[in-house]
Amino acid sequence: MSLPTPPPLAFAVVGCGLIGKKRTLSLPKVAGAALRVACDLDLGRAQALADLAPGCTTSTSYEAVVADPAVDVVVVATLNASLAPIALAAVRAGKHVLVEKPGALHSSQLREIASEAARRSVRVRIGYNHRFHPGLQKAREIFESGVLGPLMFLRGRYGHGGRKGYDREWRADPKLSGGGELIDQGVHLIDLASWFLGDFTKIEGHASTLFWDMKVDDNAFLSLRTPAGQTAWLHVSCTEWKNLFSLEIYGRDGKLAMDGLGGSYGVEKLVYYRMLPQMGPPETTSWEFPGGDDSWANEMAAFVEDIRLAREPSPGLREGIRTLEIVEDIYRMSGYPLP
Repeated sequence: MSLPTPPPLAFAVVGCGLIGKKRTLSLPKVAGAALRVACDLDLGRAQALADLAPGCTTSTSYEAVVADPAVDVVVVATLNASLAPIALAAVRAGKHVLVEKPGALHSSQLREIASEAARRSVRVRIGYNHRFHPGLQKAREIFESGVLGPLMFLRGRYGHGGRKGYDREWRADPKLSGGGELIDQGVHLIDLASWFLGDFTKIEGHASTLFWDMKVDDNAFLSLRTPAGQTAWLHVSCTEWKNLFSLEIYGRDGKLAMDGLGGSYGVEKLVYYRMLPQMGPPETTSWEFPGGDDSWANEMAAFVEDIRLAREPSPGLREGIRTLEIVEDIYRMSGYPLP
């Protein structure tokens, strides 16, 4: 006799901009999930998102959303300054939460959320969807097989060129963003580097404002080291002009190189270079992933499973806290005020 299928988890999305829409479009692809409320200060924007999900209602009050007993899970996809306060309110109301990266302006905010989440036995996932791109999933599979041998170092670059008026948008206001390119795209690279190399105990580098007329950084250069001496060398930039994503992982017996994320970043491609016993040119195997970006749906499916299994999400609050601690270290070294 088969067990009855549990009812789908009722989701609310707070913040109906670009990322909120991506989250909403991912939900129909996820078994056991359904959007019930779309919330935004702009009711028209909330309604446009609600129209994508039959039976979805709208709200302009996140307080009402987190208090709604019919809501099981809250997705927080707002400006950075609002992420932690809304996530904390949801956790205190007993809701599971997926909060977009970086999750907060400061690591202390995530520590408070972690304390409340443990007290109420709810799950909190930080929205680092890059881990769920097919190229990075394949890279992880190859890494876990052991064929790369012990890892030595990792090199990552991530950047875009901004747009006219970029330095007058909310990301250029430290009160709203918490910082510039490092806390925007940089946290993705830090998260991916730690996923492969582990925790970093030696933090070096600097952030700079080289081009844009703003009080936050437009470039950051990081050298992160593990206790075993493995290094992640990372550069993030919003003076890249041509959008770029590149991640190279070097083991003693081989190398992985991933380029592109789809769209304006180019077709997602992974190459595995296997060192031969005689050395010289390596044996090369490559994969391309030209399909649409399913990383949002894959991440959401993992979170639904976290909740069903009462499993600690990864990346979750522990990883999110450590990533923000590294960001804060670099900002201190570079003379940028912390929020």
